[in-house]
Amino acid sequence: MSGLMPREKLEHFGAGNLTDVELLRILIGSGNKQSSAEQIAKRLLKLLEEKGSSVSYQEVLAIPGMGPAKTSEIVALFELGRRYLVPADRPTIKSPQAAFEQLGCLRNKRQECVAVVTLDGANRLIDSSIVFVGTLDQSIVHPREIFAKAIEDRAASIILAHNHPSGSLEPSAEDESVTRKLREIGTLMGIEVLDHLVVTKHGYRSIIG
Repeated sequence: MSGLMPREKLEHFGAGNLTDVELLRILIGSGNKQSSAEQIAKRLLKLLEEKGSSVSYQEVLAIPGMGPAKTSEIVALFELGRRYLVPADRPTIKSPQAAFEQLGCLRNKRQECVAVVTLDGANRLIDSSIVFVGTLDQSIVHPREIFAKAIEDRAASIILAHNHPSGSLEPSAEDESVTRKLREIGTLMGIEVLDHLVVTKHGYRSIIG
């Protein structure tokens, strides 16, 4: 196999028989005056080993020999892989009901709590966690608690939820006001607030939907 180019090896023996550098060489194509395809592939592999799925457009573009067009192709391919070639335990959340199913941590809480469901660009679940615990019958949450979690998870969108220990699914005027404010902030930050759910042990109600 030593005399074959990466594309030929892929065709004859399958992708599993190629090294990481050979796979990257296929993506890169030919080199240029700055760097050979082999050099670019080795630098890109080092970057992937350091950054993993968090590698950015600017970091790839900074590799000598990489131009905007090829950088865009590679970053787009990495993102598609991150979105779709993922473990089965990351469900797609496309409805309030699907979000509610991830919020078991809220349903039986005796204090009012606020949770955030973070999603990637394909609406796949990244995480679901409580970000704030209030008093017995109310919570006062600051936007930074909400969006700090979204930024940490590199989320494309989020679904908010809070419980009503009283059992009432009726959103308060404050619930609706906070929802509008958080949606406005999310728009400015490029993180869409898809929904806000009021949750009890018996069910949920969507404030936005």
